[in-house]
Amino acid sequence: MSWWQRTRAALDARSVAGQVLFLQVVVAVLLITAALVVLVIQARNESEQAARERSLAAAASFAHSPGIVAALRSGDPGDALQPLMAEAGSEAGVDFINVMATDGTRLADTDPRLVGEVNEGVERALREGAFTEIFKGAPTDAARAIAPVTGADGAVIGLVGAGVQIGTVGDEVDRQLPVFLTSAGAALALATVSAALVSRRLRRQTHGIGPSEMTRMYEHHDAVLHAVREGVLIVGDDNRLVLANDEARRLLEITREADGRPVTELGLDEGIAALLVSGRSVTDEVHLAGDRLLAVNTRPTAPYGGSSGCVATLRDTTELRSLAGTAEVARERLKILYEAGVRIGTTLDVVRTAEELSGVAVPRFADFVTVELPDAVLSGDDPPDPPTTMRRAALSGVDPDHPFQPVGDPVRFVAHATPMARAMAGGHAVLEANLGSAEAWRAQDPQGAAGALAYGVHSLVTVPLQASGVVLGMVSFWRAQRAEPFGEEDLSFAEELAARAAVAIDNARRFTREHTMAETLQRSLLPHVLPSQPALDTAYRYLPAQARVGGDWFDIIPLPGLRVALVVGDVVGHGLHAAATMGRLRTGVHNFSTLDLPPDELLTRLDDLVGHLDREERRAGEGTTGATCLYAVYDPVSGRCTLASAGHLAPALVHPDGTVEFVGVPVSPPLGVGSLPVESTELVLPEGSRLVLYTDGLVEDRVRDIDVGLEELRSVLAAHAHGTVEEICEGVFAGMVPARRRDDIALLVARTRRLDPSLVASWEVPQEPSAVGPVRAACSRRLAEWGLEDIAFTTELVLSELITNAVRYGSGPIGVRLLHDPGRTLVCEVSDGSSTSPHLRRATATDEGGRGLFLVAQLASRWGTRYLPAGKVIWAEQSLAEGGQPPGEALFEGIGNW
Repeated sequence: MSWWQRTRAALDARSVAGQVLFLQVVVAVLLITAALVVLVIQARNESEQAARERSLAAAASFAHSPGIVAALRSGDPGDALQPLMAEAGSEAGVDFINVMATDGTRLADTDPRLVGEVNEGVERALREGAFTEIFKGAPTDAARAIAPVTGADGAVIGLVGAGVQIGTVGDEVDRQLPVFLTSAGAALALATVSAALVSRRLRRQTHGIGPSEMTRMYEHHDAVLHAVREGVLIVGDDNRLVLANDEARRLLEITREADGRPVTELGLDEGIAALLVSGRSVTDEVHLAGDRLLAVNTRPTAPYGGSSGCVATLRDTTELRSLAGTAEVARERLKILYEAGVRIGTTLDVVRTAEELSGVAVPRFADFVTVELPDAVLSGDDPPDPPTTMRRAALSGVDPDHPFQPVGDPVRFVAHATPMARAMAGGHAVLEANLGSAEAWRAQDPQGAAGALAYGVHSLVTVPLQASGVVLGMVSFWRAQRAEPFGEEDLSFAEELAARAAVAIDNARRFTREHTMAETLQRSLLPHVLPSQPALDTAYRYLPAQARVGGDWFDIIPLPGLRVALVVGDVVGHGLHAAATMGRLRTGVHNFSTLDLPPDELLTRLDDLVGHLDREERRAGEGTTGATCLYAVYDPVSGRCTLASAGHLAPALVHPDGTVEFVGVPVSPPLGVGSLPVESTELVLPEGSRLVLYTDGLVEDRVRDIDVGLEELRSVLAAHAHGTVEEICEGVFAGMVPARRRDDIALLVARTRRLDPSLVASWEVPQEPSAVGPVRAACSRRLAEWGLEDIAFTTELVLSELITNAVRYGSGPIGVRLLHDPGRTLVCEVSDGSSTSPHLRRATATDEGGRGLFLVAQLASRWGTRYLPAGKVIWAEQSLAEGGQPPGEALFEGIGNW
């Protein structure tokens, strides 16, 4: 046959090859046409993008060029800039460049005729900076860019525009069009030639048969393949299912949608799937598929003219039904053990683990499962050896109306011959196949055994829960509704199941012990009773993490002058180490607060303490310590609140009108991380404001971002803005605490009070000894107004000593202030401009002085020094509580004994 005849045969539409060739040519034409359109559009888009980028570069370069700022600020910017326009446009490769005032008026342009006109849409550059766009309008459509010109102070003093006309962009696309058309023609020719070659090969493989002959061959093939009562599978060399007849689909329970999918994803039995992809040749190899045992034969297809792969035939062997039942039982046991490994021990909770054990075997292995654990195991301690009394920790069954003791009841093992006692003594599972004849089992609890037998319980397997050679409890498997009793073959399975559960229970027990110890330690280190102080109404909440407690803490510390400090902090990490570190930091804060340091200085010293602890722990190989802390001091006299933060979240402030804001506290690095200075902020809080301090566990967790948590906190506080501090705590915890806590949560809410101005008295004292008497008299009159005549003499002595010391050894200005907290304390404060602090000492018998501060220390409940930015304050407190102030006679007796 000549070349022309072969070509005509290939093009003959009556053959399969001819139809394929025609369709390939049509598809090629459509695809090439579509590609050509896409290329043209893409080229135009790329040209426009390039024009925009070129325009932006030109505008930005000209806006930052030397001299443009001076030109814009000159008397006539147009004269200075217009000579540069034409040269700048040609050098930048753009069609136009213009310089505009901030309102868009053109000061200079490559087209001088446009000078003075106003550009539209350029105001955007004043707000957003340089931008590009496709501009449509007068004088021409263009891809233009606008860039601001800024002065040395950053202010925009002018605008520079540059652009390329849309016509120029179109010319670039038109220049590329011949290349596109040539490429399309070449692609079409190549596609036609390749289609002809494919059609020629197809004609050779189909022997030139037409569609009708091929349809008839398929019908014969289909009839033979699906009429046989033996399953047939064909698997390709890529391990995908190529063909399956009806019988194979029935035996393997696969659908027609499975064709083309990998064999391993069809849900077949693992053995059958592995065989089909192995390439092995087998004869009548038996495999379990559902409730059938199939005899499988496999052969490779390549030696018989097919492609690389295999063909498998399947036959249902009904004579092996009994064997299939045994295999099904073994398979079910393996499934239960697999599920036990997945389901038991999902949490580190002892009771939950026991419940998982009892639930995994019902109803496939037992009708009821009971789990008993000693109280020591439930609380995390080591169990007694041997345990004689346990508590029912879990019970699962097919019927809620069962005869067994409920969960929580104690179960005593007093009879030594019971299956449970024998199992604990021997360390292995014990079988009682027939409970009706088991005398020892009934002796343990005759009444309970009778009820169980009456219900229908007839068979038992009991297994000790052992881990590391220690009996942690018992698990018992009972059958009632299932007539088949337990057999010897069930013992190994029950022991395997119990062994897996025992390891999980032991892990949960150890975790419970550590968690309880850490939580006990942490709670012992936190405040138990809020201190009495007049400045704030306070309430708090604390919740440890459910997994491992952390190092969150809070504190309320009364300070001199009726002030109070609020502290909240968080130590990095979890467990005993974090709790212990928290206690050390809390102690450090208490010690530093006795020095009455400002918040920023206190956090600086606390940072030094954390750094010292960090160095100690690194030498011990225990890792790095890190913590955050927020320290706030509130003065009820002035209403001022001074705050400083070391890496901690800002507190929330609820104003008396109900608005909520987060205080802008300067945040310094966490404690122990850096040595940057700590900054503080000061604000005046109206009376009735609520200051809310918290740790990050309240607003952040695995499924909630911290910003979302802060907004939720704002909403909750706004909803409870007018409630008491206790109501705010309850509302926040009800609306914010996640179900699964991965971190500790500490919350402290304080409502501000103001000291009544009538309970504050202050005087300025001239720096001369004669001023002491008048001030002391004025103080006595004020004490009389307050009804404190009984302590007037004592107060006069204290004030006399403090004022005299300030006059003699201090510097001006000198001031005296009395603060009266009714029913609690009277505070005397003497301030001066000197930073020298007096020291208490015991004077000798021959000293003429030196007894002043000793007298103050004897008369006052406590006294001390507080440093100010300029000077100091010596303060003394006297308790007004009943029995808190000694009578005057006793004081004189004490003085006489000096």
